Amino acid sequence: MAEPLRNIVKNAFKEKLAAGKVASTMTVRMVGGVEIARIAKSCGFDAMYLDLQHSVMSLETVGQICVAALDAGIATIVRVPTYGPEYVLRVLDGGAMGILAPHVESAADAEHIVKQCRFPPFGERSTGGGLPQLQYRNYPQAELFEVLNEMTTVMVQIETPEGLKRVEEIAAVKGIDAFMVGANDLCAGLGIPGQHGHKLVRDAYARVIEVANKHGKYVGIGGISDRGLIAEYVKLGARIVATGTDLGILMETGAERARFVQGLPI
Repeated sequence: MAEPLRNIVKNAFKEKLAAGKVASTMTVRMVGGVEIARIAKSCGFDAMYLDLQHSVMSLETVGQICVAALDAGIATIVRVPTYGPEYVLRVLDGGAMGILAPHVESAADAEHIVKQCRFPPFGERSTGGGLPQLQYRNYPQAELFEVLNEMTTVMVQIETPEGLKRVEEIAAVKGIDAFMVGANDLCAGLGIPGQHGHKLVRDAYARVIEVANKHGKYVGIGGISDRGLIAEYVKLGARIVATGTDLGILMETGAERARFVQGLPI
């Protein structure tokens, strides 16, 4: 008798959020080796964002990292450049446990994303069988649909004034799990580039968190490195913290070590 699918498909990132805890992520843009999955897990991150929007990673590379992450027990959420099946379906079939959709500005955008990510009756995701999340085993379609619909994370980015303006209608769309507030693009759109602590940004977080709580969604912090601001927004109710990119982490740590050596007395 086949092992129950619920014993196989896990999403620790989603489970941590459901428990009311704060989840941490790192963004992968540069590292293309499968080792990054085990490194992220060993560092203590709850999930990785694989960024297809701002990198030249191939779908094959994303798939390899996703499969490695499944074995490591860390969730992979892929930030896709567009919402169509040419990206969404293929990365989910490749082993991703979630999608992060950029520049969502309306309920229609959100509904389209849900349709791509969810199996019927909640969406229109096609099924090809033999998925990495299932350890390439075959399961009854009804069981597959139920478990993967539950375990797949669907996140949308609020990063434009229009998206912020219409966040209430976006939040009302069933099948969306979380918002990621993209501080950099939002600041640019508001005419305050780089000013993450500006009142307009603070007001934006307060608004998105209020709406998210009302509709049972989670809110993530993206693009902010100021730890004081991160703590402030978490206290306000944000529950996902994007800590930075692989490149940013390498540059920050590398620069600190170089300064240490340069400062040694001789």
